[in-house]
Amino acid sequence: MTAATGTGRSLAGRIWGVAALPIISILLALVVGAVLILASELLIPDHTFDPWLPVTAYVSLIQGAIGTPWTGDFSAIVTTLAFTAPLLLAGLSVGLGFRAGLFNIGGLGQFLMGALAACWVGILLSDAPPFIAWPTALVAGALGGALWGFIPGFLKAQSGAHEVVTTIMLNYVAIDVLAAAVSGPLKAPGPNPITADVGNAALPILIPPDGHLGIVVAFLAAPFVSWLLFRTTLGFEIRTVGANPDAARYAGMKPRRLIVLTMSLAGLLFGLAGAGQVLGINHQLNAAYSTKVGFDGIAVALLGRSSPAGIVFAALLFGGMRAGAGLMQINARIPTELVDVLQATILLFLVAGPVLQRLLKLRGTTPMVDAQTITATYGGGEAVAR
Repeated sequence: MTAATGTGRSLAGRIWGVAALPIISILLALVVGAVLILASELLIPDHTFDPWLPVTAYVSLIQGAIGTPWTGDFSAIVTTLAFTAPLLLAGLSVGLGFRAGLFNIGGLGQFLMGALAACWVGILLSDAPPFIAWPTALVAGALGGALWGFIPGFLKAQSGAHEVVTTIMLNYVAIDVLAAAVSGPLKAPGPNPITADVGNAALPILIPPDGHLGIVVAFLAAPFVSWLLFRTTLGFEIRTVGANPDAARYAGMKPRRLIVLTMSLAGLLFGLAGAGQVLGINHQLNAAYSTKVGFDGIAVALLGRSSPAGIVFAALLFGGMRAGAGLMQINARIPTELVDVLQATILLFLVAGPVLQRLLKLRGTTPMVDAQTITATYGGGEAVAR
C-alpha cells in the first residue's frame, strides 16, 4: 500500500469518525418521520393507504428547498438561504458556548433583544441615508444581543449561577420587554401593537425576493468564528477553559473573564440573527413576535459538532427543511410541523450518541463530546467563582 493510499484511507476514516453519528441521526430521524406519516395514514377513516407517501413527502421537501435551478430559477435556493442565515448564526452562538463548556439556552432572549435594538435604531434612522441607517441598526442589534448574553455570563462568573437557569429566565424577560416596548414607545399609530417600518434601515436586497445582505453577514460569521477559535490566543483560552477550567486557571488564564466574554460573544451572534431577521425580512415588530431559532440553534450546533464548517452544513439542512415544508404540505398533505418532529428527533439521536455507538457497534467514531455540556455544569459553581 502506497503512502498516498494510506493517507487517503486515514483521511476518510477521520471524516467518517466525525460525520458518522450526525449522518446516522439524520437517517434514523427520516425513518421515524416515515413511520409517523404511514401511521397517520392508517388513522384516517375511509382513506386510501399510500405506502409511497413518505417518499412523496421527502421528494417535495427537497424540491421546495432547491426548486429548479437548472431552469435559471434560483428563488427557492434564495429562500433556503434566508431561512439558513439566522440558524447559522444561532448554531455558531451555541457552538461557541459549547467550546467554553457553556450551554447557552438563552438564544430566544438574545435574538429578541437584538431584533428590538435593531428595530428601535432602524425606526430612529428610517429617513437617514441607507449607508448610515442599516449599518448602525445592524450594530445596535448585535450589541443588544451581546448585552443579553453578558448578563448570564456575569452572573455565572461572579456567583456560579448556572447559565441554563439564568438564560431561561432571561428569555421570559426579553419576551415581556419586547411586548412592552412595541405596545408602548415604539407603537405605530393604529389599533394593533406593531412598530413602524424601519425604512432606509432595511438591509439591501441582493437577490430578490429575500436575498438580503444579512445572509452574507451570516456566512461570513462562520470563518470569523473558526479563525477566532483556532487561530487566536483568545480562542485557545476559550477551548482550554471548556476542556478543563482548573488546568486553565493553573496556567494563568482567567476563567471568569472568559465566561463573561464568551457569553457576550454568543449573545452578539444571536443578536445579529435577530437584527438580520427584522432588518432583512420583517422590517417591523409586533408585540407577540417570537421565533424557534433559539432552540433550533442547539440542534444545529450539535449536528455540526460545534465546528463552524459543520454548523454551516447543519444550518443549510435545517434551512432547506424549513423552506421546503410548504411544498411538502401542498403535494403530500403532510403538515409543516413534520419538520419540527424531524429536527427534534435528530437532536434526540445526537444526544443518545453513546447508545447508538454501542447498539450499532460503530468503531472509530468520535463521541458527541459537546452533548455532555447539556447535562454537565461547567467547572462547578465554586470553581468558577474562585
